[in-house]
Amino acid sequence: MIGFRSPLAAIAGLWLPLAVAALLAPRAASAEQFVLFDVTFPFSKMDADSSTPSKSHYYVKGDAINPKRPRDWTSPVDYRNGTVHIRIEVLDRPESGEPTQWSLCYIPHKGQGNGYGCTGTPLYTAKGVYEKDVSMRQFWQNDAIVWTEGIKQMDLVMKDKDNLHAHKRPDPEKFFPTRVRITMVQVSAGSKYDPSLVPNLPPAGPADKAKEGEPPAGRTK
Repeated sequence: MIGFRSPLAAIAGLWLPLAVAALLAPRAASAEQFVLFDVTFPFSKMDADSSTPSKSHYYVKGDAINPKRPRDWTSPVDYRNGTVHIRIEVLDRPESGEPTQWSLCYIPHKGQGNGYGCTGTPLYTAKGVYEKDVSMRQFWQNDAIVWTEGIKQMDLVMKDKDNLHAHKRPDPEKFFPTRVRITMVQVSAGSKYDPSLVPNLPPAGPADKAKEGEPPAGRTK
């Protein structure tokens, strides 16, 4: 007798190997990002002169830095080899047109060598929103941080275009008083920044974009 195989059995025999292959195939990593901090604050010449332990500093610590940030930035999600999206919204400043920037310094639980590393905002001269993406492998002293031990706090340092601390300028009226909102979003390796995942961002509008290849804003604190 000639054997007979039903069409349904034939289809099942075709799809079973495909289903197994799909289960065994490596899956693409899901996009991961988190807000490291999002702070809005005024900053006057008096604030710059009286900040401690260092002048011209605004310290992001305690409840101001995301308490749910990972301890290990390398695993299970790799933020160490990802990017950081930097957004500064300049809400108020003198109309001097003087270029200004903020160094954004990662202060780790455990450091090596210099002990901390800094990236920075784009230079800005007027009110508005300025943004850029920076590789976590391309900013000053990024390898001085033991990333498996995490970040303790962030030190934000107001400077002029030549990296001089703002309080040291002979013409502080060109910089102070000011009010800014600074947001840093950590994006995992292989992922792309998604502004829709950041709480309380205003609708996208005209913004000055800085290129990643620009010199970092701040060699040292």
